[in-house]
Amino acid sequence: MGYVVAGESGTGPLDELVRELRASLERAGFEPVADDEAPDLVLNVVDRERPKPFRRRSRGTFVAALHAVDAPPPDPLLEGYPMLVRALANVSLTFVPGQGVWFTTLERGSYLVPAADGAGPLADAVVARLAPLARSRLVIDNEFRTDLEPELWGGDEISASISEAGRRLDQLGLLPAPFPVEELVSERDLRHIKRLYGIGGLSYGNLSARKDETRFWMSASGVDKSKLEIPGRDILLVSGYEPEHLRIVLSVPPAVEPRRVSVDAIEHWKIYQEHPDVGAILHVHAWLEGIPATDVNFPCGTEELAANVAQLLAEEPDPAHATIGLRNHGITATGDTLDEILDRVAPRLLRQVPMT
Repeated sequence: MGYVVAGESGTGPLDELVRELRASLERAGFEPVADDEAPDLVLNVVDRERPKPFRRRSRGTFVAALHAVDAPPPDPLLEGYPMLVRALANVSLTFVPGQGVWFTTLERGSYLVPAADGAGPLADAVVARLAPLARSRLVIDNEFRTDLEPELWGGDEISASISEAGRRLDQLGLLPAPFPVEELVSERDLRHIKRLYGIGGLSYGNLSARKDETRFWMSASGVDKSKLEIPGRDILLVSGYEPEHLRIVLSVPPAVEPRRVSVDAIEHWKIYQEHPDVGAILHVHAWLEGIPATDVNFPCGTEELAANVAQLLAEEPDPAHATIGLRNHGITATGDTLDEILDRVAPRLLRQVPMT
């Protein structure tokens, strides 16, 4: 994979870290390329006051915005999140000499890669966290096929159960994100988040229910969960996955303008395929104490996150009735029906996701 270092690091500890990051990336199998060669990974060194975005030439380019501060920030999330948005990056890296590097992602909060003995070991630790994210495969394309059976154009009892569960979920008063985004960024930056990152209304989760052996109904992206009303638009039938194209296939009625399916469709697809006893799946930006959780913060909608969650489910005593944590993000719960899942988890939900 190719990488580029953009921006100026000046002199001092940040410059030393950047040199070590270059060496560590190359030891990890990345090769330096020119800016115009659509690199797979960009380390964009930005000014804290005026971060300049890297102009991507390929949707697959993963950008890490790196900046330095003199002292540990009182709130690492408040420090890193606005930088993430203003630099139009996938991840923000806040370097604190003597403390380490804080990672901040759009949906997965902040965590610290602590300082090691010198810039070299710290760079190795940062790259060990960064490389899997840059190599992950995002499944964001949808293919809409007007092949939905006419008897399903108006939905069925399963899609109706998703509508009802959505109304019930709305009454829980959950946050639209794992943390209060509106307290971290300005109104202008919040509009950028919604537009540039394609996450609609900052929806607080998604729901799905199995239709048959290979298909499942699922909520659309960014839709108000209390208004999941029209099958083929607000609730979509996922009927396939094309891994060679990283594309979710959806069967829709011919007369409906469909919305995009939730970005987590690949995770639900993986779970339904590997765990045939699972009847429904709920994902919310909330938390439960004492549950197994992912470690690497793969972006939502990637094959790697989907595989990680499915594997953790496989390790549970009863994968069909389990809850897995997506660290710094939320939970994914399986069950027979969405009502059964909500009965089980709603009383214990913590609205604020802990940042670890």
